[in-house]
Amino acid sequence: MVEPSFAERSLIYHKDYLTNGRLVVSKAISISNSQVLTAEGRLFTFEYLVIATGHNDDFPKTRSERLKEFKIENEEIRAANTILIVGGGPTGVELAAEIAVDFPEKRVILVHSGSRLLEFIGPKAANRTLDWLKSKRVEVKLQCSVDLNESSYETKTYVTSSGETIKADCLFVCTGKPTGSAWLKETAFKDSLDSFGRLKVDENFRVKGHTNVFAVGDITDVKESKQGYLAQKHALMAAKNLKVLMSGEKETKMASYKPQTIKVIVSLGRRDAAAQYPWTTLIGRVPGLNQSKGFICR
Repeated sequence: MVEPSFAERSLIYHKDYLTNGRLVVSKAISISNSQVLTAEGRLFTFEYLVIATGHNDDFPKTRSERLKEFKIENEEIRAANTILIVGGGPTGVELAAEIAVDFPEKRVILVHSGSRLLEFIGPKAANRTLDWLKSKRVEVKLQCSVDLNESSYETKTYVTSSGETIKADCLFVCTGKPTGSAWLKETAFKDSLDSFGRLKVDENFRVKGHTNVFAVGDITDVKESKQGYLAQKHALMAAKNLKVLMSGEKETKMASYKPQTIKVIVSLGRRDAAAQYPWTTLIGRVPGLNQSKGFICR
């Protein structure tokens, strides 16, 4: 949204890497132990299945549509004088930081319902992030929310839980998305979901109660923060265990996964970042160098 050229580099076609497979663009609406049903009424039979539906998000289906969406959002940011961001997680914080660095003349307001930013990491890193944003003139309103139903998109007027009225030319809602598991709730997998809608998996990433179905990424109940680099670790291990089963080897040869100690880097503009490692917390250029190299992604 802030740097359109980055979208050009980062959005790729599935066919570019899925060279020995078939891509079906559709919604899965039901599942059994051997078949998946799509919204178009097509049945796909499987011997093994991996569920990686993450969190719900209304992304466009094609690369060109996604690039067009980013371009429109970038034009909105450039034309705006005041930008309102709702949500103080990594997405909201990174967006606010990038706008503040690239467009220092704009008024940026970040509203977050929690008592501190980045609640999935420690308070020290969160407090340092808050100080950094304030140093860039970002207005941060904690323990505050925006009632989108009471707001007016036409007049660009938004009402907060404290009764304050904010006039903003541009609004970005960066709150958490629900887990992408609604389609599983009326299937044979309903008992495999926890109270948060996540699939319960064993140490091999197999869905509990199902020997031929795996799940990876945000959809799982693995007790660790939901981040891109961890989802990649899940995928690599699930692929390794699938090879074991498909080759007819004993299940005892499957690899076991241990939840990762929290390690987070949240980018702050072009060069800085807030980093929390198991042994320390850093903010500034050093963690920023790691983030710019793609060390960790959300």
